Amino acid sequence: MHIPDGYLGPATCATLGAAMLPVWSIAGRRVQRGLAGARGSRAPALALSGAFSFVVMMFNVPAPGGTTGHAVGAAISAIALGPAAAVVCVSIALAIQALLFGDGGVLALGANCFNMAFVMPLAAYGVYQALAGGTPSVARRSFAAGVAGYVGLNLAALAAALELGLQPVIEPGYCPYGLGTTLPAMIVPHLLIGLIEASVTAGAVAWLARGALRGGEPAPAVSGRVAWAALGVLCLASPVGLLAAGSAWGEWAPNELKARLGFVPPGLARISDVWRAVLPDYALPGVRSTAAAYALSAVIGVALIAAVLLLAGRLAVRGERR
Repeated sequence: MHIPDGYLGPATCATLGAAMLPVWSIAGRRVQRGLAGARGSRAPALALSGAFSFVVMMFNVPAPGGTTGHAVGAAISAIALGPAAAVVCVSIALAIQALLFGDGGVLALGANCFNMAFVMPLAAYGVYQALAGGTPSVARRSFAAGVAGYVGLNLAALAAALELGLQPVIEPGYCPYGLGTTLPAMIVPHLLIGLIEASVTAGAVAWLARGALRGGEPAPAVSGRVAWAALGVLCLASPVGLLAAGSAWGEWAPNELKARLGFVPPGLARISDVWRAVLPDYALPGVRSTAAAYALSAVIGVALIAAVLLLAGRLAVRGERR
């Protein structure tokens, strides 16, 4: 679901990026107020949430048609910390993926954030609130969370399919596939991948609920040593995501697309290389093992996201004191 540069035309990228500006502004202010009011105590939970989203997206799974997909983790962020926090956390994860590792385009960052950091968490939060009904029942909250994760992921996939499929009409020369191709190619695999998102979200909410999830605030254990240790285990296990054969649909490099089509659309060829990632494809200089490089990349990404969000917590508290 990470749209690379070149598949969306400049006007589409600019429109979706502009649409995200007020979303980021509103979400950022709300998160800042929350951090300041809690004297930065929520920062570790935010850091954990953003880091979890980053790592879980590295676990690619096989999908119908020989492609792959992954969970996003945006639903659990929205349910545990609120939709504003989810927008911020997932956006930071997506930005680091794009800028540092070349996973998703830089020009397409606004589009990817619109799909995975806006549509998905807001939809998931709304579904969860409607189904959970304020009940203390762990089983009902888990069920509501699972449905929320499933719906949120599939709506994000639908948004990506529409954006890609409209390109031949609104900006020819970029994504060569129309809606007749993009809709089934994106939606059908995510109907199955959504089950993984649902399971992850339901399991996480069950854990939180047993630890006394109150009023949308996570239990203290969420940001404790156990949670960070579990995240570390996920980082070490991330090379499992390399076992899934094939590429995610619509995320092919120009040479892969040429092998499929026999040509590369001119617009795609022109802007696909606009940004050269520092560590492209999660490869690290001097690390020969692909699995080791992938796991170390997970650790680097987690460290960067945690540093950004923990620093944001300190700055929010410092600003409040002034």
